[in-house]
Amino acid sequence: MTKSRRKERTLFGVPERFMKPRIILVVATVLLVLFGMLMIYSASSVTAMTNPDMGNSPFYYVKKQAIIALVGTGIAVFIAVVDYRRICMGWRILFLITLTMLGVVLLPFAGADALGATRWISIGGFTIQPSEFAKITIIMMVAFLIQQYLVDGVLDQRRFFITCAVVVGIPLLLILLQPDKGTTLIIVSAIIIMAFLAGFDMRFVVLTAIVGAAILLFLATRDEYSRARFLIGLNPWADYHNTGYQLAQAQYAFGTGGLFGVGIGFSRQKYSYLPMAHNDFIFAVIGEETGFIGILCLFAVFALVAWAGYQIARYAPDLTGRLVAAGFTSMFIFQALLNVGGVVGALPLTGKPLPFISYGGSTLLSSLMTVGVLMSISLRSSLPETEHDSRRRSWQIAGERIDDSFEEAYGDDYGAGYSAGIGTVRPSSPSASFTMVEGGAKESLRTSRHRIDLGPSARERLRSSSDKKRNRNNGRNSRD
Repeated sequence: MTKSRRKERTLFGVPERFMKPRIILVVATVLLVLFGMLMIYSASSVTAMTNPDMGNSPFYYVKKQAIIALVGTGIAVFIAVVDYRRICMGWRILFLITLTMLGVVLLPFAGADALGATRWISIGGFTIQPSEFAKITIIMMVAFLIQQYLVDGVLDQRRFFITCAVVVGIPLLLILLQPDKGTTLIIVSAIIIMAFLAGFDMRFVVLTAIVGAAILLFLATRDEYSRARFLIGLNPWADYHNTGYQLAQAQYAFGTGGLFGVGIGFSRQKYSYLPMAHNDFIFAVIGEETGFIGILCLFAVFALVAWAGYQIARYAPDLTGRLVAAGFTSMFIFQALLNVGGVVGALPLTGKPLPFISYGGSTLLSSLMTVGVLMSISLRSSLPETEHDSRRRSWQIAGERIDDSFEEAYGDDYGAGYSAGIGTVRPSSPSASFTMVEGGAKESLRTSRHRIDLGPSARERLRSSSDKKRNRNNGRNSRD
């Protein structure tokens, strides 16, 4: 005897497997953004107080970050409401927008230089880093093209690979010209994960990973400056007063923090010892002020984001949603690993900020937009339809008018089997439909359906049995 299937638990009327990742993703994102603003204030307050251009205000950086957080939250909510499939279907427009943003960076009147790289667009006092948004568009475009190739069959193999080469290759080339090898590594890594999850031949996936790693290794060591940044992590004190200074100061910060840290706001390295303390190297300040325990807590929150993202990918309604969610989640993980690994000296410095934590309008805005897309995917996840659901959609009650509110509430999901009006309701599949007739049906309905004779009812059988018994007793009495 088979066990009855246990009823699925719900949260706020939604199946737990859908609602739980949403709640965890939102809560974890809010915690990371708030903690990031706290650490930005702590790491930048001394620098801002001593700079007249910033109004000698310790809140200069955190106020700007808070404004970006509010704007990003609004954009994320809007994206969550919009169906992500509509965005992906406009992949040609996304491609043109990506090329335009990345191309403008290379123009002399718009591109802004910083630390030997041209990665920003500076117009009207605002600076934008297009490569942060290119990560989003490239992953969404690739996911949709894989859906078109593997599931929909719209693209054959030749057209698929040519289209992907153009959609991915040209933007990556423009990003490398900035140069921005960190963003290139993040995008390539996410695409490889997506190809693996989509079910591509493992030999192709591994070969692509090896070729990509070889190209990035060549680019990281082709000139003296890149080679120095690549190797300085092994021993920052070998060139302490030049390329190794920033890493050495980060090591001092971790050593000072110890197990429990020196306390929020009591960092010593932020007093102009550690460059970029509120940006790329904010992780060092976190280690100094919160210690090893604080770092573990931060990793735990990032782990919650990763778990929620992959759960959303697991229950996404289609392959595009699964690949987009998995690609974005992998992107978060790789970027966080690049930042942390670079600060501790385990990986080459790439200049990539810590998601949600580091100061920077473009990185925070793009991260919140990514969360909006993940929420859009989750909100459109649904329980898989079974054969019984399909058959139930074809049921109708003869002569009953379907309420307009029902039709408006379910729309296309149930509209295939329903339409308002008496006698106009038609099943979606005529061969698999039947009509439930109410008791005391109208005469017009009886003419089209004949009652099936199932024999005498239970009452009739009992009555006939008692009549037979009574007749036998009467016969005996007459003989006596």
